[in-house]
Amino acid sequence: MDLSSLLKPAAVRVIGHATSKKRLFQDLAEVAHSVCGLDASEAVDALQERESLGPTGVGHGVALPHARIDGLDQVVGVFLRLEKPLDFDAVDRQPVDLVFALFAPKDSGVEHLKALASVSRRMRDSGTCAKLRANNDPAALHAVLTEARSSQAA
Repeated sequence: MDLSSLLKPAAVRVIGHATSKKRLFQDLAEVAHSVCGLDASEAVDALQERESLGPTGVGHGVALPHARIDGLDQVVGVFLRLEKPLDFDAVDRQPVDLVFALFAPKDSGVEHLKALASVSRRMRDSGTCAKLRANNDPAALHAVLTEARSSQAA
């Protein structure tokens, strides 16, 4: 799955820091609202509900929160780079500074899973994460996240 279809340039932001996981979810929901028209409070509730099932901090400073939302017609993403890492209850107990959230239609099955797998593959790449951490420009971050991988083309 091509990440450029999930992630609009305006949905990529750099923020100083979030004071808590809940505040981070509010920041993600506000971006999703401004870029994709999602109801912010519904998005926060859905992210918190999913997080209650188990932490989405996957390790190495990366979190992949995701939720299903009524009224969406396609999977959309929001990416935040935190200048100050946040304790996120990640599997490796390391704070998180790269957050790629996905919001999927309530009834999306395989599309949600494909999107999550694509984002996970991209965010597991240490070179990608190093480039993301070295940049403060949202346009450059978007380019890093959505660049085509020639090694995967064959």
